[in-house]
Amino acid sequence: MKFIYTIAALLSLCTLAAQECSKENSLKYQQQLNKEYANPKESPLTKKDLKAFKALDFYPIDMAYCVEAKFVRTPKEKPFQMKTTTERKPMYIKYGEVSFKVNGKECRLDVFQSLDLIKQAEYKDALFLPFTDYTSGNGSYGGGRYVDLKQPKGTTMTIDFNTAYNPYCAYNHDYSCPIPPAQNDLKVEIKAGVKEYKH
Repeated sequence: MKFIYTIAALLSLCTLAAQECSKENSLKYQQQLNKEYANPKESPLTKKDLKAFKALDFYPIDMAYCVEAKFVRTPKEKPFQMKTTTERKPMYIKYGEVSFKVNGKECRLDVFQSLDLIKQAEYKDALFLPFTDYTSGNGSYGGGRYVDLKQPKGTTMTIDFNTAYNPYCAYNHDYSCPIPPAQNDLKVEIKAGVKEYKH
């Protein structure tokens, strides 16, 4: 059994100086993701799928899905075991809440820290945003998607859903992936980021 967090996309995200709203940054991210998935040493794809892999299927880049969110830190949270697609229950802590508008609708999500990942110096500022939305199972992966973020320095945070990616479980059932908590189900379509993978 392979255990995985969000390493592939997180590594590529951290190569960017900041997550800014620009088509160039979104495209650069998606190109890097394709490069990683095509690399046998990094790819979550099965050997069979890797042989036929050309590129991931993305929604068209749309800056309407790159939002400036209000960020509220929640410092008194207690660590908890996040459910995954297997029996594994990694430890996370809620780091804060973000609120923003998408397509005219008010949205709110919890952002988390992996207590394992922040032990590594290069990921001490890493935040994890798992979510589902109205495209889940209807255009995007039914199990939800992830966005990797960095801790903000102030009370706002840029969230680029054009960089939303699938858990490795969407490609290979050998992986163990966090399941987005129920409170992170958005009542709106997020037509941005990686689409459902079709073998």
